[in-house]
Amino acid sequence: MNGKIKSALAAALAGLALAAGAQTWPTKTVRLMVAFPPGAPGDIVARLIQPQLQQALGQPVIVDNRPGAGGNIGAQEVARATDGHTFLVGPDTMLTVNPHLYLKLNFKPTEDLVPVTYLARFNQLLACHPSTGVKSLGDFVALARSKPFNYASGGAGVPGHLAMEMLMAETGITLNHVPYRGPAPATQDLLAGQVPCGFLASPVVGPHVRAGKLAALAVSGTKRTASLPQVPTVAEAGVAGYDASFFEIVAAPRGTPPAAIDRLQSEIAKALQDPKARETLAAADLEVVASSPAEAARQMRADDRKWGAVNEKVRLQLD
Repeated sequence: MNGKIKSALAAALAGLALAAGAQTWPTKTVRLMVAFPPGAPGDIVARLIQPQLQQALGQPVIVDNRPGAGGNIGAQEVARATDGHTFLVGPDTMLTVNPHLYLKLNFKPTEDLVPVTYLARFNQLLACHPSTGVKSLGDFVALARSKPFNYASGGAGVPGHLAMEMLMAETGITLNHVPYRGPAPATQDLLAGQVPCGFLASPVVGPHVRAGKLAALAVSGTKRTASLPQVPTVAEAGVAGYDASFFEIVAAPRGTPPAAIDRLQSEIAKALQDPKARETLAAADLEVVASSPAEAARQMRADDRKWGAVNEKVRLQLD
């Protein structure tokens, strides 16, 4: 048997083995560990697709919230999992930002975790309580220059905190950061007027803007939010070149069988193609991505470089 035939046979056998693995996985409960509290964007997506995943996979699928430390608590637990059935859900910042911010982590996010898929894109929304009288980004910057005040985010090192650090670096303003354990409790205090403004996940704070309870000033990404088309991006509002786009992702411990990763990504993509699911997510300001593992890996590397450069500029360290 010549070399070419041997290579072709080996490739065919490998393909058959991978297909067989994909068919036999999962063999037990699949755990989606959300590294942020209930109500966070990743939690919204995970709970939306959980019933369809469970039906397609033929095994129980559990959504398990493990919040804290900008996603590091949940990420570390998943990184150490060896059962081939535990996966991480949360913002991409867990893998693309946290390695630059936290120098004393007990694990290495980009080495111990691999992306399965980018679930959806979402913005941070800069919003203020009506009592502030702030109605535009220009008003916000002017007020901050006259008297620094508090702003809320969903936690230290999370997307809202990073978005504000970028904004402060670009405008020269200084504000006092009030981190919460997730965007939902931060939004509640913002609604109560306990904190005047916040840079918070659009899926969480957006409904209160649409209800007229909060004033929306700008969104962090390069595109306006579909459900709030009247709200400009930060760049459109006057900060040229500003882009703080974020994604919700699924990641797996390194060493998870490729068949398991491919099967999970495939079923997630199918679930996210459901018209009702897409409609629900669009209403929650989440734009479906559903990338392949290879596409997710490329995106992660690009975002890691982007946020590394940003951190060189803002010099943010959290331990």
